[in-house]
Parts: sequence; structure tokens; C-alpha cells
Amino acid sequence: MRLSLAVRLTKSAFYQKSCALYTPAVIKQTTNISKKPIVNYIQRQWIQSATPQSTTVTTGITNNDDESKSKRIIYGSWIDRLPEKLAPYAFLARVDKPVGTWLLYWPCAWGITMATYSNDVSPWSAAFMLGAMGFGAICMRGAGCTINDLWDRDVDNKVARTKIRPVAAGTVTVPQAIGFTGVQLLGGLAVFLTLNQYTMMVSASTLALVVTYPLMKRITYWPQLVLGMAFNSGAVIGWSSMTGSIDPYVCLPMYLGGIAWTLTYDTIYAHQDKLDDVKVGVKSTALRFADKTPQWLTGFSSTFVGLTALAGYMNGQGLPFYLISVGGAAAHLAWQLKTVNYDDAKSCWERFHSNQRVGAIVWSGLLADYAYAATLAA
Repeated sequence: MRLSLAVRLTKSAFYQKSCALYTPAVIKQTTNISKKPIVNYIQRQWIQSATPQSTTVTTGITNNDDESKSKRIIYGSWIDRLPEKLAPYAFLARVDKPVGTWLLYWPCAWGITMATYSNDVSPWSAAFMLGAMGFGAICMRGAGCTINDLWDRDVDNKVARTKIRPVAAGTVTVPQAIGFTGVQLLGGLAVFLTLNQYTMMVSASTLALVVTYPLMKRITYWPQLVLGMAFNSGAVIGWSSMTGSIDPYVCLPMYLGGIAWTLTYDTIYAHQDKLDDVKVGVKSTALRFADKTPQWLTGFSSTFVGLTALAGYMNGQGLPFYLISVGGAAAHLAWQLKTVNYDDAKSCWERFHSNQRVGAIVWSGLLADYAYAATLAA
């Protein structure tokens, strides 16, 4: 490369001064010509004229080690404003995409509010537990995402949407990711220690689902079912955290309905990656349902609405619950299924993302019903 550069510089100098013609003999003589002062001067002038506005001089000779160290992955969110060493961990926990945390939190909030509505529970105790469960959802969702990325590190780097994930990209090592998982689980442990003994046992029984869910996509087309079982256990945990027990007539339909809801939104989510999933051998309900996805999701959405209504009926909920929680959720899900384009990744992401509003609608109806009942009792 230096030989080629010296040849070009020599040509320029000879042409400008009309001293000689460009011949093979000149090439041979230029092997060590860069040592001569006049050529060094011409070289500097040529570089400056080529990059007049640049503060970095590029001569065509690069150091691959320095270049790799200077590269930083751009995540396309506010995470990019964080220090370079911190950003990968924030992305690993998906703190810039809180929709997953909301989807984990809302069943907890439903269980807490329904238990408070029908039992002699202090509203202040309910408020405290709502806050504690919120913090726990942040920690456990982050831990779940980190575990997922550890399992999927050899798959994520083959999928366009996930190849920038820190473990797959190498910006966070496997030991570092394991340590980060431990830190997040310690946050979850802080919430765990505030629970009654019965709820501790229920919570502990769900950890196996959190750890094994990422593995399910390698062995079954129904990993979304396992995810639903993990995410909606919060409905049962939320209820028992208030009462110290479980009412199966309320908790079971609430839990099963939540699973049907997860099958709906996570199947929409899985349609984003269906082409890449086929290439790398990953399974999902999106691939299982294929062209029948609209029919399947209509069934799951109807099941969610029906079982939510049944749980409310068994809990003695009032009119605001049926108008807002049941009616509002049904309308929103109908809109999702009518407008989603399963072959457009952006459309799938937007409809999936909107499900945090479904959870909020259900909880708003429960809260309104609680306030309405309190007004009537006053």
C-alpha cells in the first residue's frame, strides 16, 4: 500500500515539474522514496487537500484493533446517551422497551385489586403491594430477558432484529450476563421477602417457567403457552399476597384468561421474526398457526374476555368492571385483530405494543369498580 501511494505521489511530482515520464523504472526506484524530504512534503500536501474539513487523517492504512475498539453499537433509543459501558446492560434488561414489564405487571395488579375489592383488605396495603409488584416486575422482566439472551446467543446473531443484543454481539460476555442476572434477581428477592409464606411458595414455583421458557422455542411450536403460564402467574401471586390463600373460582379463570391473552399478543409479536425463525430452526405459534392465525387469535381473545368476565362474576364485581374492563378490552382486541398486518413487522410491533393498554383498561375498570363500591358503601 505504501508502495502504491509513493508511486502516485512520484507521478504527481514528476508531471508538475515535467522532469520525466512515468515508466516502470520509476516504480522500482520509489520503493524507499517516502524517506526523502521532498516526497514527505508532497505526501502531506496531498493528504491535506484530500481531507480539508476533517480532524482525522486517513491514509488508507488502518489498525483493525483500534477500529474495533472505537466502534459502538447504536440501539436507536435513549440508551445511546448512556455511558458506553452501561448501555449494553440497559439494553440487555430492555429498559428502553417497558412494554414487557407492563405485560408482566398488569396481571399482578388485577389480582391485588380484585382481592382488595372482595376481601377486608386495607387500601394502603394494596397500594404498597402494587408498588412492590411494580418494582418486582422491572427486576424479574430484566432477569428474564437476560436469561433469554443467554439461551439464544447463538441464534440472535443470525436474526436481523436481534443480532445487536449484547450477548450475541459480544459487548457483554456470558459471565458478565450471568452476574447481571444475579443482581436483578436480588431486586426480585427484596420484593419476595415482603410476601407472606404462602405467596412465597407460589412465587418460587414459577421460577422454573422463567428459566426454561427460552428453551421451549427449540422443542415446541407452543413456547408462547409457557410464556403465558409464567407471565400470568402474577394474577395468582397478587391475589394471595393480599389474602394469604387462593380462591380458585376467581384465580383460575383470571389465570387461564391471562394465558389466552398472552397467546394472542405474543403470537402477533412472533410474526415479526417468522422468516428468520424458519432459517435458524426456532419454533413459535406464529409458524404453527400460519395463515390460520386470525382464526386462532380470535378464539384466544374471546377466551380472554370471557374468562375475565367469569372471574369478575365470581368475585362479585359491579357494572363499571363489565363496562370498562370487559367491554373495553373486547373492543381493543377486536381493533387489534382487524388492523394488524401479519406480514409487516412494524404493524406487528405496534399491535403487540398496544397490549399494555389492554392491561391498563382491565385494571382501570377494576379500580373504578372499587371506587364505585366504596361510594355506595359510604
